[in-house]
Amino acid sequence: MIAVTGATGQLGRLVIHSLLKAVPAQQITAVVRDPAKAEAFKAEGAAVRPGDYDDPTGLERAFAGVRKLLLISAGEPGKRVRQHENAITAAKESGVELIAYTSLLHADISTLELAADHRATETLLKASGVPYVLLRNGWYTENYLGALPMALAHGAFVGCAGEARIASASRLDYADAAAAVLTSREDQSGKVYELAGDEPYTLAELAAEVARQTGKPIVYRNMSEAGFGEALIGADLPEPVARMLVGFDIAAAKGDLFDDRRDLSDLIGRPTTPLRAAVSDALAAVALQAPPPVAVKG
Repeated sequence: MIAVTGATGQLGRLVIHSLLKAVPAQQITAVVRDPAKAEAFKAEGAAVRPGDYDDPTGLERAFAGVRKLLLISAGEPGKRVRQHENAITAAKESGVELIAYTSLLHADISTLELAADHRATETLLKASGVPYVLLRNGWYTENYLGALPMALAHGAFVGCAGEARIASASRLDYADAAAAVLTSREDQSGKVYELAGDEPYTLAELAAEVARQTGKPIVYRNMSEAGFGEALIGADLPEPVARMLVGFDIAAAKGDLFDDRRDLSDLIGRPTTPLRAAVSDALAAVALQAPPPVAVKG
């Protein structure tokens, strides 16, 4: 039995879909806080069990009979390490034979603020005695394309990453990698995968690709760290969020979002999603969300 925590989240949902293509649905368990949101998995034949990172006893029940567990990292800074410890302890008590954990690219040396929680979790896994494999996920291309509507409206992406090379990949790429590890016949225990996209790009190149596909003058405007932070706050982002986004670009400029080992494409058996395809999909999504044009009566 393979179980996936956070299975109704953005990554977890894609992992379940990838697993359904690889193994019988009866071998898959979706562990979710709200089972009502996972009815589609039931319809496919997968099991759905309630499980909350803050409820260790409930997690033990959710992990009963599970051989391989994908522990998708929790999303709440300040609570994440304790929540991961709950899940790791529950997995050990339930007899789980392998934990795959979605860590962070180069978590052991990354200067990203969120790397500390991932390093702490990796330490917990090592101390647990449960066999584990680290899926050190790099940046999601969607992280940058989330700013696409604003860039289209103002003609620019903004940031303070300079000429940083960013080896991002799509969520689907990372989901397929997790499914590949969970369904592999090879012993995955102790392996560390540094997962990143095949085609690194700068934010200026991202802007140029959007400009090429839209025919609009879209540029990348590099700013000082202070100026970028002020711009984000001026766009009504809360100060902690603005500080976090500035930190991401600072880390990118130090090389923390780059890797050229190609572990990801090797795992999934295909090239990672190219930037042009990700931009095309994002533009299509933005078009679907745009209000219909107002009809003018003559």
